[in-house]
Amino acid sequence: MHAPDTALVLFSGGQDSTTCLAWALQRYARVETIGFDYGQRHAIELDVRPTVLEKMRALSPEWNARLGEDHLVDLSLISRISDTALTSNVAIEMQANGLPNTFVPGRNLLFMTVAATVAYRRGLTVLVGGMCETDFSGYPDCRDDTMKALQVALNLGMATRLKVETPLMWIDKKQTWQLAEEAGGQALVDLVRFDTHTCYRASAALATTGAMVAVPARPCALRARGYEQFAAEKAA
Repeated sequence: MHAPDTALVLFSGGQDSTTCLAWALQRYARVETIGFDYGQRHAIELDVRPTVLEKMRALSPEWNARLGEDHLVDLSLISRISDTALTSNVAIEMQANGLPNTFVPGRNLLFMTVAATVAYRRGLTVLVGGMCETDFSGYPDCRDDTMKALQVALNLGMATRLKVETPLMWIDKKQTWQLAEEAGGQALVDLVRFDTHTCYRASAALATTGAMVAVPARPCALRARGYEQFAAEKAA
């Protein structure tokens, strides 16, 4: 039994958002995706998005039927008003405030607001994001409290009843790999391994090796470690 709701998935082309997309395709009759070009230095994630979406369609006739339009939104103003390691060519490091300089202030707040606007226009009732408190670097806009507060604010501001879903909020990267396997089997695990991009550096290095550099926000290092744990548990 699938919920009658329809979903808009924040889809970057990385592991977390691809897993969230599979999660949504299991549950909702219609699923659309949205991505953001905000001048990120790792813009390769935008290049892989169409390929990942095409391969997601090929995994299941049911998913193909449910997966609808993709929206790519220009939010380059973020790179003009922020000064971070994700929007300029500076070294990735920790800041005096305890946050890595990969933190882009207001990014997720803006992403969710724009996504809600598109969902309103498209008649979609659920926003799905890959925010997570378990494997993160202290980003305040990834917290569960932030997402809950945003849901309230968005619905008050637009007189809607949008629901914000964050299926990865309380799981680690090993469990994210497990969730992908549960949703799409080994085929989806392989798609995530070889076709998605989860790194703040621009190169397309894959997380299936241990050679990725461990930057402070370390999504690629976390991904690699999580896969090693996932694979070891399967082999045991």
